[in-house]
Amino acid sequence: MRMTGRRSDNIEDRRGIGVPLVAGGGIGTILLVLAALFFGIDPSVILQTDQAGPPARTAEAPSTSPGQDEIRDFVAVVLADTEDTWADLFRRMNREYQDPRLVLFTGSVQSACGIAGAAVGPFYCPGDRKLYLDLDFFSELRTRFGAPGDFAQAYVIAHEVGHHVQTLLGISDRVAATRQRADRATANALSVRQELQADCFAGVWAHHANRSRQVLEVGDLEEALGAAAAIGDDRLQRQAAGRVAPESFTHGTSAQRVRWFRRGFEAGAPNQCDTFNTDRV
Repeated sequence: MRMTGRRSDNIEDRRGIGVPLVAGGGIGTILLVLAALFFGIDPSVILQTDQAGPPARTAEAPSTSPGQDEIRDFVAVVLADTEDTWADLFRRMNREYQDPRLVLFTGSVQSACGIAGAAVGPFYCPGDRKLYLDLDFFSELRTRFGAPGDFAQAYVIAHEVGHHVQTLLGISDRVAATRQRADRATANALSVRQELQADCFAGVWAHHANRSRQVLEVGDLEEALGAAAAIGDDRLQRQAAGRVAPESFTHGTSAQRVRWFRRGFEAGAPNQCDTFNTDRV
C-alpha cells in the first residue's frame, strides 16, 4: 500500500496511560469476552461504565516500542487520507465534514461511552466522536484473525471512520432511537445493517483514495476483503464456540461484510451504501 501523504494532527496518543477497570468478574468479565469476539460492537453495549461494586484496579499499560511508533505514523497518514476524502464527498453533498479524533491507547481507555479494556478492539464512540485503537490489535488481526497486511489495517481504520460518517449524517442517532424501542432480534438486525454500511463507507474511501492517489498495490484489495471476511459474525462464532447463532449476529456474516465493502469500493458513492432499505443485506 502506497501511503505517503500528510499525517493527521487529529491523533490523541494515550499509550502507556492506564485507567481503572472494574474488577470482580461476573457480568463485566462476560461482556469483555463477548467484546473480544465481536470487536467494534456498539460501545454503549459492551463498555463498562458502572463504577459501583468492588474496588477498581488499574490496568498495567505496556510500554510503547519503535515498531509501534512506525505503525502510529501509518495510522496518522491513513486517517489524514480519510479526512481529505470525506471532506470532499461532504462538499458534494453540500455538507461540512468534521474530522474525528483518533485515540491511541494501551491496556485500557476512558471514553465518553465508558471505560474499555484492550479486549474490545477498535471502536468508535459517538458521544465524543472519537475513534479508539490499541495498536496491538493489528498484531491480533494478523495472527489470531489471519488477516495480515497494511491495507487490512487501513480497512479497520476506515470502518471506524465510517461510523463517524454515520454520526455526522444523523444515521447513528436514528438507529439508536429505533433500537431502544425494538426487541433484541430487531435491534441486532439494525446493528448488522449499521455495521455493513460502515463497511461500505470504508470501501467508498478506498475507491477515492486509489482513484486520486493510486494507493493500492497488488494484493491490497484482497487484504481488505480478507480482513472483512475474518471478522464476520459467523466465522467468529464458529471459531469461538463451534456453532453459529444467526439471531445473535451484530455485524454481519463474512460474505455480507465482503460484499458491502466491495460495493462501496466499486461504486465510490455513499448513496450506494443504503443498507437499511434493501431486502438483501
